[in-house]
Amino acid sequence: MPLRFFYNILISLAWFTLKVIALFRPKIDLFVSGRKNTFPLLDEKLSRSKKTIWMHVASLGEYEQGLPILEGLRQNYPEHQILLTFFSPSGYEVKKNTTAADVVVYLPMDTLSNAKRFLEKANPELAIFVKYEIWPNYLSELKKRNVPTFLVSALFSKRQIYFKVFGGFMRKSLRTFAHFFVQDSNSKELLESIGFSNVTISGDTRFDRVSKILMQDNRLDFMERFKDGRFCLVAGSTWPEDEEILIRYINRSADGETKFVFAPHEIKPAHVQKIEEGLQRKTVRFSQMDEKNLSDFNVLIVDTIGLLTKVYSYADVAYVGGGFATGLHNTLEPAVYGVPVIIGPDYQKFKEAKDLVEKGGVLPISDQIGFDTLMDTFLTDPISLEKTGKINSEYIQTNVGATDLILNHLSLVKFG
Repeated sequence: MPLRFFYNILISLAWFTLKVIALFRPKIDLFVSGRKNTFPLLDEKLSRSKKTIWMHVASLGEYEQGLPILEGLRQNYPEHQILLTFFSPSGYEVKKNTTAADVVVYLPMDTLSNAKRFLEKANPELAIFVKYEIWPNYLSELKKRNVPTFLVSALFSKRQIYFKVFGGFMRKSLRTFAHFFVQDSNSKELLESIGFSNVTISGDTRFDRVSKILMQDNRLDFMERFKDGRFCLVAGSTWPEDEEILIRYINRSADGETKFVFAPHEIKPAHVQKIEEGLQRKTVRFSQMDEKNLSDFNVLIVDTIGLLTKVYSYADVAYVGGGFATGLHNTLEPAVYGVPVIIGPDYQKFKEAKDLVEKGGVLPISDQIGFDTLMDTFLTDPISLEKTGKINSEYIQTNVGATDLILNHLSLVKFG
């Protein structure tokens, strides 16, 4: 077929180009070099005597969506081993040691030879793809092997190629899925418009994921000592554009009583030092706090990973970064605690952020004045603070249930 031929040529060209770029870009080098280990890791870690369930995610956000399903599958099918693949280094490098799966590897590029070799080694009895991941060669080979394949927490929009006149090749790839679990009615209607009836509106599994956060022990001794009962803003996954606004507010407007926590996206020492140099308030790093009296400090920089979810539990107001830069980070993690969430202006690609902006629980800003105004309001108006935060917690609780719906459907599928 001509379109499949051109697709395979493009994938091969993309892989060649990435290998060249990898010589100069460390992140791309991870993308390329990490894939050299995929097949050896499958040989080493996948047991031939056990049945396999395979989940594929693009990156960290999709992993968070898939995690509740992985946990449910682990419980429901304890005799199966779970294989988890990532497309992006930003997901794999953070979660390569997760205990949610038995084997975690990069997904090789979607060439026909890679797809055949990967599936020969993995030999999955069930395959689950999360949100946007549509890889024609892998899906075609899964179909040939009669492996039940599902797309979960999916979102579709009219601008995607599936709904264009020239999108026949990619529409054919969609036909390999046994069922679609989509986040909203718009996605369902779009799929129905091109002939799909195997569609269920399940919602987003991340709501189930974040709702469980409230059930865990979120206490952090260092945060107890740092906050010391005072008003606290937690700024998570911040980029330089976010940090400029936050630093200016802290230096110009903040009194000595208000506490601020930075958990930057980039935690390399040079970047953390730049944040410190911009601040005119007493600042301490997590990695250097030792036996310091943390209550004496105005700003804490969390220069490590894995703590942000719990740190958010100490926020009176949260700021989520990325809305001025590469893309908004997770707003649900702070929202579940029932606090107002401030973000940058670029949030339209994120359904939950759009929903909460409309409801008034997540508040976008476009400049310094916008941030200063919101902070001054929340510092002086406890009623507004409580009302805004309540919108977020109620929204999350009314949207749980996607995981159970999907797992119940999978329990009816014959595999293994």
